[in-house]
Amino acid sequence: MDSLAHHVQEYTKQLSQGHIKKAYRGIMTFMSDLKSYLEKKYPEYTTGSLYFGYMDMTYFAFTPSALKNLKLKIAIVYLHEECKFEVWLAGNNRKIQADFIEFLSRKNIGKYTLSTVQPGVDSIIVSTIVETPDFSDLDALKKKIEEKTIKFIKDMFHMGFIAK
Repeated sequence: MDSLAHHVQEYTKQLSQGHIKKAYRGIMTFMSDLKSYLEKKYPEYTTGSLYFGYMDMTYFAFTPSALKNLKLKIAIVYLHEECKFEVWLAGNNRKIQADFIEFLSRKNIGKYTLSTVQPGVDSIIVSTIVETPDFSDLDALKKKIEEKTIKFIKDMFHMGFIAK
């Protein structure tokens, strides 16, 4: 029974229990608050729209001007199934992404994970920043994401992956 009708029936049943709606709304509110917090604290960064996703990932771009000029961006990503936060170095389009992956494939990128060019992959470099988020303390979670995102951005510059 792998039909759409069966999936919609199960989806409706799960939604009627209320947990999925409350969790999803809470995650979206947190991501929106995080975006606003970072916009206010780092006005020199460009912040993109919040992408809500298909219950797979939710993200927004948070990019310093030096990266924006290179047609690169930083994405703060919540992965729903894994229940974790990642930060990505990403390109504005597939060509830029592929070019940077090719360039970085010849470099030592240390602890970071270099993505591969394939359909459905939108990152160049990926780093998990919060493996098991504590949604009971949203302020601490926000600060942890901020701290690790800023460190990731600094590492991208200091390790010479990209020039300022």
